[in-house]
Amino acid sequence: MRNSTFVAASAFCAAAVVGAAVPAAAEDWSWAGRLAPGQAVEIKGVNGEITAAPATGDRVEVTAVKRARRSDPAEVQIKAVEHAGGVTICAVYPTPEGKEPNDCAPGEGGRMSTENNDVNVRFTVRVPAGVRFVARTVNGGIEAEGLNADVVARTVNGDVQLSTDGRAEAETVNGSVTATVGQADGTQPLTFKTVNGSIEVALPQAASASLRASTVNGDIQSDFPLHGDTRISRRALSGTIGSGGRPLALDTVNGSIHIRRR
Repeated sequence: MRNSTFVAASAFCAAAVVGAAVPAAAEDWSWAGRLAPGQAVEIKGVNGEITAAPATGDRVEVTAVKRARRSDPAEVQIKAVEHAGGVTICAVYPTPEGKEPNDCAPGEGGRMSTENNDVNVRFTVRVPAGVRFVARTVNGGIEAEGLNADVVARTVNGDVQLSTDGRAEAETVNGSVTATVGQADGTQPLTFKTVNGSIEVALPQAASASLRASTVNGDIQSDFPLHGDTRISRRALSGTIGSGGRPLALDTVNGSIHIRRR
């Protein structure tokens, strides 16, 4: 990754340096930098939605807007960690008394405890073609539309809506999942999960996958014919789409599932 820039916004000026953070003059924060194709921009929040759209150029651009009713927005730091796989950007809340320090780290690493801090951080991301996008939050929806590479989106309380020419994974607990996927062959799994919400996934016309879908309270529909060892019922569906191969798993408890053709 090269030519990264951190920018702090104020009403009167903007400053930019290479390879270092600039303290925010107000409640907003931004970062810009170039990533190589195949690298990822990863956003990790706690309270607040994450939205992503295609970039107009070759730079990743991230903006974070902090707002609160009771807590002090200045206490929440936005940190960017550059690493071999790309960049991870986190909303780092004050560490609760007696707890291990909060930390920003890629993937499943780091710590993100809030202890009733109500600062809301809304992330807006511009993603160039070929750059993967990973979004993780707890209380907030995730929207990623018109992207060009793989997408991973995970939240707890909020809807997930995404479309990409690459592959995708999406997971929530209280919310629906709506996804349009450009690649549905190969070997890596495609997983879409929720507990309280519906799932609608659109796949390419020539998709190939080993399908498994289940719900408890809802219906399942598939626009694709299934063959091979199939199981078809109102609340469970399994079988082979196309030539099979990549696992395609869709699971909910309270909601319906629809697998559509793009």
